[in-house]
Amino acid sequence: MTGTPEYSGTLRQERGGIMPERPTNTPKKDAPGNADKPVDEWVTGDEPMTGAQASYLKTLCQEANVEFDPTLSKAEASKQIDALQVETGRS
Repeated sequence: MTGTPEYSGTLRQERGGIMPERPTNTPKKDAPGNADKPVDEWVTGDEPMTGAQASYLKTLCQEANVEFDPTLSKAEASKQIDALQVETGRS
């Protein structure tokens, strides 16, 4: 008898050794996203805007000739992004 147990299923190479394949007969389901949640219901909406929001908002502000406000929260930035996308034709 060897130190390796027998396995009759499909195997895949993985870091540290060979592991059994995960079952693939069940299709993946999309997880419900928060993208559809209203901005006013965001748990972190009062946190400072993200770097990505700030960067995009600066671009939109320049295109719309609007002053950029770096003190906006995530929720406020999201609302302004939505409004400026419509104004600049990016929606």
